[in-house]
Parts: sequence; C-alpha cells; structure tokens
Amino acid sequence: MESLSPRMISLKKLLAEHTAPADPALVRAEDGQTVRCLACGHRCRLLPGQAGICLVRFNREGELRVPSGYVAGLAVDPIEKKPFFHVFPGRDALSFGMLSCNLHCPFCQNWMTSQALRDTRASAEPRFVEPEQVVQLALEHDCPVITSTYNEPLITSEWAVEIFKLGRPHGLRGGYVSNGHASPEVLEYLRPYVDLYKIDLKAMRDKTYRQLGGVLENVLNTIRLAKSMDFWVEIVTLVVPGFNDSEEELTEIADFIAGVSTDIPWHVTAFHPDYKMGDPPRTPVETLARAYELGRRAGLRFVYAGNLPGSVGERESTLCPGCGRTLIERSGFHVGQNHLRNGCCPDCETRIPGVWHSG
Repeated sequence: MESLSPRMISLKKLLAEHTAPADPALVRAEDGQTVRCLACGHRCRLLPGQAGICLVRFNREGELRVPSGYVAGLAVDPIEKKPFFHVFPGRDALSFGMLSCNLHCPFCQNWMTSQALRDTRASAEPRFVEPEQVVQLALEHDCPVITSTYNEPLITSEWAVEIFKLGRPHGLRGGYVSNGHASPEVLEYLRPYVDLYKIDLKAMRDKTYRQLGGVLENVLNTIRLAKSMDFWVEIVTLVVPGFNDSEEELTEIADFIAGVSTDIPWHVTAFHPDYKMGDPPRTPVETLARAYELGRRAGLRFVYAGNLPGSVGERESTLCPGCGRTLIERSGFHVGQNHLRNGCCPDCETRIPGVWHSG
C-alpha cells in the first residue's frame, strides 16, 4: 500500500466518523478486546486500533466498527450492466456503493472507489445519505432491484442490509455485485435480504488469487454455498490475455461452474487496459468466442460473451436450451425483444431459470 497522502488521512478520519457497530452475526469476540471479523473470507483477527485488510472495518476499544451512512456511487443502471441477464430483462437497477475492497486487483474497473484508501490517485468521495433516500430513489425510477456494487459489498454488508430491509416491503429485490471472497457467516446473514448474487470467478489458480489478495477456495466455496442457499447466482470471468485466457484454465472454470449447476449463467467478458494493467491488449472477439464454446461444451446452458457489443452475434442473447430459439435479444446493455412467456420458451415450453417477475 502506498503511504497515506494528507487527503487519504483526512478521508480515513472522515469515514471512521461514519460507522456503526458490526452486526453480532459478523463479529466474534476473542481474548481481551480482540475481535474476529466474519464479513469476508479473510476473517481478520483485530486487536484494538487495528483495521482489517479492507481498511474500513476496525476495532475500536473492543468493538468492531463498520461503514455506515454514506454512498460513494449512486446511479440508475440497466440491470444488464451488473451483469444480471436472467433478472427482469430491460429493467433498471438502482446501484450504490461505498469505499474500499478486500482485494487489490490491478485490472479493477472501479478502482476509484475500491482502492480509495490504498491508492493516492483514487479520488472518490463519500456522499452522506439516509437509507430511506436510497430506497425512495429506487421507487421514483421504477427500479425493481437495489444493488450494492462499485466497491466490494461484503465489507459493507450491514449498510446494504439496512437499505434492503427498507426496500423489502416495497417488493424491491436486493442484489450483490461481488468478488465472492465471502464467509459462510456473511452468506447466512445476507440471505434474508439479498436475492441476487453476481460473483467474479477471476481464475482457477490459487497462486493468481494470492496475487490479487485472496484465496481461490474461498470464492469457489462461496459459489457452491450461494447456489445451495438459493441465491440467484450469475458468474463473470473477465478474460485477460496472458492472465487467465488459456484453453486449459477456461475449461477448468467452465467445468467447475457446470459441476455446481448447469443453470448458472456464465459471462465471459472482454478486458480493456485499465488501472495498473495497461500492457495486455484488449481481449479479441475470437478469445471470447472460444470461451463461449468451452462453456457450452462443459454443459453450461447459458453462456454470454460481454463487453464487445454487436461483435459477438447471438452470444449476447438468451437462447432456449430446448429448441434453440432466441428468447431475449441483446446488444450490450440494450434488450431488443423478449419472447419469454411466464419464464418459459413460447415454442417448446422449456423453463428458463431466472427471476422474471416481481414479488
């Protein structure tokens, strides 16, 4: 981590003033005033005065304090941008995020928020809001989903749940756009309020995950548990040339997902140079097409090629696994036609798994 600039010191102090006690489900008291944070797979053991790897959950005199009362990003986005392709096609999601992350990926596309306490170049600032304001904004824009995104939502789960609880009586679904480096405890805590869980599966090499600041098995276990707990799960792999784009590794990823469930949508998305990873070229169409075919060969029923709108043909669209009909036509985040009827193919009546209706 770079040395703290005056701005970062000021930001850290400001954020420390906008905290709340951790939910008892996400903290365990240990010897003396030591606490164990359970919000993510790191399970940080914190002495008084210490912050976790995420830098925003910290021990204040034996009490675990966690982020509360602000957003660093707040926007209405197409739900396909998350990406959720099997959730309310063509509708919008209200997206909010806070600051910091439990990983430090050099290709992060949201690094201005996720690395705000690690990188002096990151300039995202908090905007202080009440949870009722976030819910009201979703209702005003007719968003059926509120999604925690932009930074890693696991490390700010108490704040997300506070918002989702208020949205529940209005029929609003809660969603996480996450790196999946979770703990079983946080998944149990989230399940009553979070319906939708997008998980990044960045690689199938633990060595790679260690370089990013995580542990591969934590992510694999999150995928298994989230599916078994009946979250709606979609998985994204950002395909980076020279990093994770070998046929062997992509096949291993596809085989793993298929082993959990062939109904999980797998998004293979194109990399563009960003943040600290400026050397690899953009992912070519041919690489995404190969990843798509590897996913289908593994038995996955729904594979999508992303970040190259209009260049990948029907690989952006939802096809019926029963008869092959194009059911939901897409180009980028735009939905053209949606032929689903009550969640089924109108021709062969094959049920398409997803969250298609409110309520």
